[in-house]
Amino acid sequence: MITRRTALGAGLAAATLPLREALAAYPERPIRWIVGYAAGGGTDILARLVGGSMSARLGQPIVIENRPGAATAIGAEAAAKAAPDGYTLFTAGNETLVFNPNLYRRLPYDPAKDFAPIGLMARFHLVLTARKDSDVRDARDLVERARARPGTISYGSPGVGSPHHLAMERVARETGVTLNHVPYRGMAPVLNDLMADTLECAVVDAAAGGETLRSGRVRPLAVCAPARLSSLPDVPTVTEALGLPRFEAYAWQGVVAPARTPDAVIVRLSREVAAALQDPTVRNRMLEIGLEPLTGGPAEYARLIADEQAVWDPVVKGLNISLD
Repeated sequence: MITRRTALGAGLAAATLPLREALAAYPERPIRWIVGYAAGGGTDILARLVGGSMSARLGQPIVIENRPGAATAIGAEAAAKAAPDGYTLFTAGNETLVFNPNLYRRLPYDPAKDFAPIGLMARFHLVLTARKDSDVRDARDLVERARARPGTISYGSPGVGSPHHLAMERVARETGVTLNHVPYRGMAPVLNDLMADTLECAVVDAAAGGETLRSGRVRPLAVCAPARLSSLPDVPTVTEALGLPRFEAYAWQGVVAPARTPDAVIVRLSREVAAALQDPTVRNRMLEIGLEPLTGGPAEYARLIADEQAVWDPVVKGLNISLD
C-alpha cells in the first residue's frame, strides 16, 4: 500500500527534480549585467573587468547593459523586476542601497526587499578636482571663491544622488558655501567637460579619472579619504586641505541579483565574484586604475550596508536634499 504521505513525498521530489537539474546546468545562456551608469565610467569599467573574468569560468557570456539615470534607480528598477533565475545581475552600491532611500520619497524599487546580495567588488576613491586652466590654486581657494560668489561656481557629477554629488554637497555644507550642481549621465562626460574647460570643478573617482589626474589634464585638489593616496601622494586629504575633521567619502559597489533568486545560484555567483577579484589580471588592473578591491559575500555585503546606513543616513538627511 502506498500511503498518502509517501505519495506526497514522491510528488514533491518529482516536482523539484527539474529545478535541481536546471541549477546543476546553470548557466545555460548569456547573463545580463545591468549597470546604472553610462559606458566608460568607473562603474562600467569594474563590471566589465569582473564580468569578463566570471564569464570565462561560467562558460557563458556576461553582457553589460548600461541603463543610466535617476541615481541608478532606472537600472535598479529593471533589475528588481527581472526574473529571479540567475540571468540578471546588477551593480548596487551606496547610491542605490544607502543614499536613494534618503533622497527620494518614492522609489521604483525597495532596496531592502528587491535584491539578493551576491558579493562586494570595490571601493572607489573620490578626488575633488578643478579644470586644468582654472584660476583656482587649491581646495581652500575654491572654497573662498565660492564664498565670495555664492552659487556662481558650477560643479559636475555623474548623476543626482551619486556618491560624487553627495561628497561635494557635504564639502559645501561643512564649509558654508553654495555651489551650482550640474548633473551628467555618467563620469565620462564630466571628465570631457573638465578637460574642455567648460566645467569649473567636480568630485571625480580615481577609477574613471585616474589617468587624467596623473597626466595633469584635470587638476586634483584634495582626496576624500583619511590618508593620501599612493597614486596621488602630493595631493592632500580634504581634512588637510580644508580642516574638516574626519571627512571621508567613497563610492563602493557590489553585485546583486533579483530577490528570490535560488540560493544555489547565489552561492555559485558569489564564489565566481570572489574568484574574479583574486584573478591577478583583474586585481592588478583594478589597482592600476585606482580601485580598491573589497572582499566579502552576502553576509559581509549586508553588514556593510548596515554600517553605511548608520553613518550616512543622518548626513544625507542633514543636507536636506530631495530629488522628487
